[in-house]
Amino acid sequence: MMMSFISLLLAVSFSESDGMEVGRAPAQFPAMFVLGDSLVDNGNNNGLSSLAKSNYLPYGIDFPGGPTGRFSNGNTIVDFLGDLLGLPLLPAFTATFTGERDVRSGVNYASAAAGILDESGLNLGDRFSLSQQVQNLGSTLNQLRNQMDEVELKQYLRKSLVVMNIGSNDYINNYLKPSFYSSSSTYNPEDYADLLIMNYAGQIMALYRLGLRKFLLAGIGPLGCIPNQLATGLAPPGKCVSAVNDMVRIFNKRLKSLVDQLNANHTDAGAIFVYGNTYGAFNDILGSPATYGFSATDRGCCGIGRNRGQITCLPFSIPCSNRDEYIFWDAYHPTQAFNEIIAQEAYSGSQSACYPINVKQMAQV
Repeated sequence: MMMSFISLLLAVSFSESDGMEVGRAPAQFPAMFVLGDSLVDNGNNNGLSSLAKSNYLPYGIDFPGGPTGRFSNGNTIVDFLGDLLGLPLLPAFTATFTGERDVRSGVNYASAAAGILDESGLNLGDRFSLSQQVQNLGSTLNQLRNQMDEVELKQYLRKSLVVMNIGSNDYINNYLKPSFYSSSSTYNPEDYADLLIMNYAGQIMALYRLGLRKFLLAGIGPLGCIPNQLATGLAPPGKCVSAVNDMVRIFNKRLKSLVDQLNANHTDAGAIFVYGNTYGAFNDILGSPATYGFSATDRGCCGIGRNRGQITCLPFSIPCSNRDEYIFWDAYHPTQAFNEIIAQEAYSGSQSACYPINVKQMAQV
C-alpha cells in the first residue's frame, strides 16, 4: 500500500526532465524547437560569461526545483505552451552536449540578451545570437540522425513546431543604448525595422532549408511599458513610453507582413507561418488588468528603484509575496501568471491573437 501511494505521488509530480506534468495527453507535435531571448531562455546562459543570468533565487521561486536560468518566478510562455501541446519541458541546448538528455521532443536554444542582430546584447557579455542558435539547432539534427533514418527525420521535422521569440534586445540592448551602439544614429526606426526583418527572414529561411515547416513568430511586446523603461521617467504618470512603443509597432507590422509573404511564397503541404500578436495581448491585459487578476501593472515584483525597474532582481532579493497579482516579475520580464495567459492565447486564441491561425490549428495543418 505504501509503495502504491508513493508511486501515485511520483506519477503526478513535476520534474524538469519529464515535463510540467506526467500523464499528459498525446503530443500534438512530435517536437518543439525554441529560439529566442530571455523571455523563453531556460538555462542556456548559465555557463556563459554574461550579466544576463537568472540561475539564482529568487528567480524560480515558484518553479519546481527552484532556479534553472528561467527569467521568471516560475514557468515561461513556452513551458506552458508545451504543456498545452502534450510535450515535456524541453532541455536547454547546453544540457544536451553529453547525449544524456532526450532531444526527440525538442530543444530550447534561447539565450538571454540575444537579438536578431549578432551585436545586440553584447553590452551584457556572451550570449547565443539568433544566427548561433540556428547553427546550434543544426547540431541537434546531427544527434537526431543517429536516432532515425532520413525519411523518418524529414517527416519529423515537417511536423514539428518552431517557436521564435526574439527582437526585444535589438531595441533595449542595441537601438535604445546610444552610448554603446551607433544604430540609432545610423538608422531611423523604419529603416532599422527593415534591417531586423531582413536578417530575421534570413534565419527563418535557414531553418526552412533544414526541413522545418511550422513556425510561430512572436511579435515584440510593448517595451515602453516595462518597468525598466518606465523607470527612465520619460513617460507621464500612468502612461508608457510612447516613443519606444511606436518603434516596436513598426517592427511588428513588418513581421506580420513577412508572415503573409512567407505563406504566399511557401505553399508546400504542411508549411505554415504564424504571427503571435504579443503586443496586442499585452495591451489587452494592461487595459483591463483586474479582469485577468492583476493589481500591479507598472512595477516589478523583484527589483530596486523607481518602478522596481532601475536595477533588476539581484541574488537573494526579497520579492513581492502576491506574485500572481503582478504582470512583471522584474525590470524586464513577466510573471508566470502572465506567461500562462499568453501561452493560452497562442494556443487557442482568435485571429487577433494568432494570425492567420492559432497553434492548436497549426497542429492540424
